[in-house]
Amino acid sequence: MKHQSVSFGLALTSYIASCWNHDGDPVELLKLGRQVARFRQCLKENPQFLQEKVKQYFKNNPHKLTLSMTPDDKYPEKQAQMETEKLKQKVNSLSPKEKQQIYEKGLELQTQQSRPQDASCLPALKVSDIERTVPLTELEVALAAGETPVQYCAQPTNGVVYFRAFASLHTLPEELWPYVPLFCSVLTKLGCGLMDYREQAQQIELKTGGMAATPHVLPDDAHLDTYEQGVLFSSLCLDRNLPDMMHLWSEIFNSPRFEEEQHFRVLVKMSAQELSNGIPDSGHLYASVRASRTLTPAGDLQETFSGMDQVRLMKGIADMTDIRPVLSKLPRIQKHVLHCDNLRCSMNATPQQMSLAEKAVEKFIRNLGRSETERKPVRPYVVEKPAPSGSSGSTHLSGPQVIRKLITDPTFKPCQMKTHFLLPFPVNYVGECIRTAPYADPDHASLKILARLMTAKFLHTEIREKGGAYGGGAKLSRDGVFTLYSYRDPRSTETLQSFLKAVDWAKAGRFTEQDIDEAKLSVFSVVDAPVAPSDRGLDHFLCGLSDEMKQVHREQLFAVSREDLIHVSNKYLGLGKSTHGLALLGPENADIAKDPSWIVR
Repeated sequence: MKHQSVSFGLALTSYIASCWNHDGDPVELLKLGRQVARFRQCLKENPQFLQEKVKQYFKNNPHKLTLSMTPDDKYPEKQAQMETEKLKQKVNSLSPKEKQQIYEKGLELQTQQSRPQDASCLPALKVSDIERTVPLTELEVALAAGETPVQYCAQPTNGVVYFRAFASLHTLPEELWPYVPLFCSVLTKLGCGLMDYREQAQQIELKTGGMAATPHVLPDDAHLDTYEQGVLFSSLCLDRNLPDMMHLWSEIFNSPRFEEEQHFRVLVKMSAQELSNGIPDSGHLYASVRASRTLTPAGDLQETFSGMDQVRLMKGIADMTDIRPVLSKLPRIQKHVLHCDNLRCSMNATPQQMSLAEKAVEKFIRNLGRSETERKPVRPYVVEKPAPSGSSGSTHLSGPQVIRKLITDPTFKPCQMKTHFLLPFPVNYVGECIRTAPYADPDHASLKILARLMTAKFLHTEIREKGGAYGGGAKLSRDGVFTLYSYRDPRSTETLQSFLKAVDWAKAGRFTEQDIDEAKLSVFSVVDAPVAPSDRGLDHFLCGLSDEMKQVHREQLFAVSREDLIHVSNKYLGLGKSTHGLALLGPENADIAKDPSWIVR
């Protein structure tokens, strides 16, 4: 309850609404500490307090409904057949005159959808209403145990402490890369030290708000072929539990347990199932990741970590009769990740908790082992890049510099690839990616505005309103990849034609100054979205983005003109200008099957 999300106030309002509507006291409900104290008192006076409540409300409560559902493996076929019959019935009952009417209405709708709407009657913000500068985030970097950089950010965190650690993966052998997401997902669930997985889960529940490890591919702000790969460890706890939480991390880093074969199998099956179930909701993201795979070196790794390749790998592991060979890979990954070489940490807490936080991190780092041997980078090209710090003229950041180990590949050549994943869905997910400009390039700002402009003024109408897809649009990610996508789309190759039309529309400059202003407002609504106290300073910690760099980018966004938008459309988006990648997830497609330029998976 104390964790502040960006919609913290709104969440609390929803929380108190029903009680208030029934004449309860909303202020009492917000005094959480008092309620917890009362609950503890009830438990103290009556150790059976919870058991009695379970009896009262669940076991002996006659007011209940039991609902059972039985699966039918012929369900989709029956639905499709019913729909076909219903449609046939309806069409057969129409007179020629009624058919003509429906046809004319369709034409009328098409004309209406193509007509520009008058938005001048709506109240509107102006670009001049946006703040020109953003408030700076005060950060301090110090070395723990003499060499591990720790970023401290004092924030009003409501008595909660947020810890993060980032471990670089640049020494990890390439054959182990596909197993990093699995390593991360099971690391905090298999037990550590003297605790088995049940005891560990209980301690994490008791002492923290959750502990997680996630693989990351972080793009460089200045070069498309440079990136950092690593694992981010993150957790939060109440200030009184900080020593316990850091002790749990010490145990996980120093002595994780990878011998629970049975439980590991259960976790693998759950993970594989979750990934498969997630495709219908995130199909456009999978299509985009696959489409960008051959455009940058980071894109290839992103596909390995979180694309369709990862889904297939996990499904394969889940189907294995002997899972031990996979389990044996985890201690090998551990040797490259769980030590204090190439580690950096960050703490977000209130100013009053900072000295406690510093002591806890210092103890954690001192307890960590080092890599037994000096490990060589796997890729020959590793560049050390210092994150901006106080020495570079920044007033809000003090302390030593954080050195990030970036991987660069000067031999990388982007190439076009078209992939069609055959999946048992009635709809398609389409992604087309284009290699453009990195974050620090002024063109990046123009492309960001162009993506919003194309989405609102062309692609939404073409793909959703006319094409019948659930959604579609254009977006530019920080790694400089420009993506055109559609979501739950009844069309496939026709949508790719719509993407081409959108590019022609942008190159011809068929938009007004008002359209550009609206796109800027839309982009700034994301750039200026509230940042929770737990996440302030995170861009600097992970990607080395200082407030000064963000301010430069901000000024570039303000300065984007009509000429800039037409210029970047011509420079990057046209065929033959930059490398394109395409991917499609969906049912069989006769056109694609005949086209030898597509790879069907």
